[in-house]
Formats: sequence, structure tokens, C-alpha cells
Amino acid sequence: MPVASQHRSRLLSEQQRLALKVLAAADMDGVTEDMFAFHGVGTGVLVELVNAGLASVTVEKLGRPRIEVTRVRITDSGRAAIGSGPYNGR
Repeated sequence: MPVASQHRSRLLSEQQRLALKVLAAADMDGVTEDMFAFHGVGTGVLVELVNAGLASVTVEKLGRPRIEVTRVRITDSGRAAIGSGPYNGR
């Protein structure tokens, strides 16, 4: 693991590391906010990860009537921070 990744991974809180692991295990559709709530990860943790460039957020409107769904995905930097390899489709 590169030195920068080792340093960054030590700076992650337990909640941030948990959130990134949940994201790393998800498929390319990402994870909804409700799934994070299920794991006890608050919105503040997600904001921190997005601001740090370790996760990204998209908002989609689905179904009829339209509902707004916020999806969170891990970035390559987020994968590096927890030592997870690139998405492999599994």
C-alpha cells in the first residue's frame, strides 16, 4: 500500500471506514441513505467522505409518482483509503 494511502487510512474514523466498506461492497448502483442509516452511519459522515473526495453523490428521480433517491458511491480514492481494489463487477 502506498505511503499516502496508509496515512489517509489511519486518519479515517471508525464510522468513515464502515461507510467506505459498505460502499466498496455495493455494486455500481451505489447505496441509498437508508442503507447507511441501517448500518448506523449518519449523514454527517457521508458529507465528510464526499468533501474529502472519498465518495460521490447523485440524486435521481424514480418511479411514478416521482420520488427523489440519493445514491452514494465510493471513489477510487475511497477504495485506496481502505485498501480495496477497483470495482470488478462482483
